[in-house]
Amino acid sequence: MDIKRLGEKKSELKKTKSFGDEKGLKEIIKKAKGGDQKAFQELVERFKAQVASIAYKMIGNYEDAKDISQIVFVKTYQNLNRFDTSKKLSTWLYRITINASIDFIRKHRKHRHETLESVGGELKEKKSNVERSYQRNLIRWAIKKAMSVLNDKQKSVFVLRDLEGLDIKEVAEITSMPQATVRWYLHRARSKLRDELLRHYSGILEGSGIKYEL
Repeated sequence: MDIKRLGEKKSELKKTKSFGDEKGLKEIIKKAKGGDQKAFQELVERFKAQVASIAYKMIGNYEDAKDISQIVFVKTYQNLNRFDTSKKLSTWLYRITINASIDFIRKHRKHRHETLESVGGELKEKKSNVERSYQRNLIRWAIKKAMSVLNDKQKSVFVLRDLEGLDIKEVAEITSMPQATVRWYLHRARSKLRDELLRHYSGILEGSGIKYEL
């Protein structure tokens, strides 16, 4: 597994789907802005999985990610009339998600004492091969623990680019940074994460096929 490429397949899938959805989405946004509750609920259904995914990767805890998702959609509902429909709704939503996650991290900045068993229980993925599942859980646990060395901006950029598969331009729009700055934070995040993994979790990575090339 190449960490640097984790999000690439996801990114390609998004490109193939986005064009056909755009017109219909704008109509739904227009209705939701006009007070149509059903239309707003449709927006929630469209984006809730992605919002929860970003929140979880930022926070590292499913229950907290659920709470953050609720906060995100409450803020979305309260501020939807201020949304510029010439922009992408996903960019706006993901910015709210990143900011809500950072606020949570700052309020609860402490070391979580997680065991591998608790992390494995959270993943809720059915695997036919128990050994492969256990190894994958180990790797995910190691990456999640290693991410604690990243600052808020490094973590945001790493999650959006390498874990969610968004392109540099969209990451720049979400984080309100120049693209060159995004690339710098991404470089620093990858470098720090690689060093942390090799320093503390090399035993887990050995034999797993995982690599981290800059």
